[in-house]
Amino acid sequence: MKPSFFKYLIGLFFLLTVTAGLYAGEYSPWIERQIKLIEQADDQNLSQEALSRLVEERSRAYMDALQSILENKALLKKRSMAYEDKIFKLEKMMEINRRHGNKEAVLRDEVQIKSYKLIQIQNRMIRKILKALDSLSRDDFEKKMYDIFAQTQNEINKLDDKDRLYRQLLKKKTKNRLERQVQENIREFYALWEINIDILRHFSENVNRVYRLNQYARYHILKPALYIDGHAKLLYVNKMLEPYGLSVVKLILIFLISLFIYLIRKVLLGMIERALVRIGPIGRYAEEIMGDIRAPISYLLLVLNMQLILFVYNDFSSTERANRLFNILYTVFLTLIVFRALNSIARVKLEHIGRSDRKIKSELFNLTVKIINFMVLIIGALFVLYFAGVDLTAALSGLGIGGFAVALAARESLSNFFGTISILMSDIFSQGDWIEVDGKEGTVVEIGLRVTTIRTFDNALIAIPNATLANKEVKNWSRRIVGRRIKMKVSLTYDSDRKALQRAVEEIRVMLSEHPKIATERTEYQEKGRKSAKLVSKEDALGVKRTLLVYLDAFSDSSIDILIYAFTKSTVWQEWLEAKEDVLYKIMEIVERNGLRFAFPTVTIDYPEEEKKQ
Repeated sequence: MKPSFFKYLIGLFFLLTVTAGLYAGEYSPWIERQIKLIEQADDQNLSQEALSRLVEERSRAYMDALQSILENKALLKKRSMAYEDKIFKLEKMMEINRRHGNKEAVLRDEVQIKSYKLIQIQNRMIRKILKALDSLSRDDFEKKMYDIFAQTQNEINKLDDKDRLYRQLLKKKTKNRLERQVQENIREFYALWEINIDILRHFSENVNRVYRLNQYARYHILKPALYIDGHAKLLYVNKMLEPYGLSVVKLILIFLISLFIYLIRKVLLGMIERALVRIGPIGRYAEEIMGDIRAPISYLLLVLNMQLILFVYNDFSSTERANRLFNILYTVFLTLIVFRALNSIARVKLEHIGRSDRKIKSELFNLTVKIINFMVLIIGALFVLYFAGVDLTAALSGLGIGGFAVALAARESLSNFFGTISILMSDIFSQGDWIEVDGKEGTVVEIGLRVTTIRTFDNALIAIPNATLANKEVKNWSRRIVGRRIKMKVSLTYDSDRKALQRAVEEIRVMLSEHPKIATERTEYQEKGRKSAKLVSKEDALGVKRTLLVYLDAFSDSSIDILIYAFTKSTVWQEWLEAKEDVLYKIMEIVERNGLRFAFPTVTIDYPEEEKKQ
């Protein structure tokens, strides 16, 4: 036997073997079912009712297939390219048939390869759609889907390069087995083509539903959602809600989300309050702090609830404009929460400092809180501008150009700010001090960033710019530990006995030196504040006066004057008045006991002797 004959036998065996393997279960059951439905629909003897049933069955089959794809999309994405082995074997068969001049077999295999490639194109299209579903918003997905359709259609159109030949072969009546196989493959190819068109139409007509079902699958609620939507008793309700973009599933999800946010609010507020209770000195004020931040936290969760409801309503998608608006609202309420929390904690801290022995300048604490509040508001405003779409780089760089103009316009405010720093650094007065400046006298209420407010003794409120205050002479009556002065003259008549006068002066001196409320050199005091390393008089720096002077001072026009110069131990005005009153009573007692009389302004007229005789 010639070698060519053996090659022929081997080739024939290969053809029979491969053909038996290729044409056994060529397509998936779903495609096989769709091909049969298309063939039934092409039957000219079908009634209109039967045709409608076929159309409905095909539509239902598409929905079932979509559900199956969405439930198993992870597997579909990872699945390798199908039909590659079959295409490779068919191409080898085509080469053998072509060499043997078997044109019908070549045409048969050519059409079959096109059918396989068409299914491969469809699979690639579905994988691209699934990828877009998971990564894009609904609007972007719709645009991407139509781009994928266009690419897919261009690839499929390249397969239809012999349409006229295929149409002619379908019309041909033949008993040849190979020609009938060619016709069968052509009909399958056109059926697959029609299936592809139906797939495109189904996706186009149900883009929102496809996106929504994918989101259901993404959140693992596809099966219950389809069960609810497909329930016979709820179909009528869904038809009523559909014009408004709602469904029973959406309403259930909205209710569950709102209930969840409500429960989260209760739990979150409780957790925050318990956390505050555990924080040292502010634990006892946890309820008061929560009272300040409870409302903005509730509003923040309400905004979150609204966003989730809108997200569900829009088929689990959101627009850039909506995201921008909600991000701005989140920023506003988060800034408000931080702002209120800081101020509430600062207020509690001030109360704690006021009750403790530690002396921290409250105005410095207030200024720090104001600066922090200012920074919080600025940061919040920057985030709001960022989420509003403002280019912060351009805005901040623009400040360099406009900074000079802003500085000129705000030079008074800047000078007041530096005046504040000067006042705090020099430590001339503090909140609560009794000061006198430029003819204005009162108690310091607050040292602010711009002005210092003073409450006068007639209960008026004066605001003095800090720049002015820093350059004025300030008299501080509160910066003293021991010694509020008592200075007076005791005027006695000229007919006073000299010895009685001497006794009265000595008794007043002894009375003052032994008085429990009058400061003397024996009076002890406790130093307040940190010790200074400066070479200054300690008593003058702390405000300690213990001088006690009682002397015969002058012969006035109508009296002999005794100077009394002393200081009370207390610097409090009421206690000073009480001490001074007691000293006056004791002086009156001494004067009366020594037979002396208080002088008052008098005029003595001395007549010459001649006038007296007349």
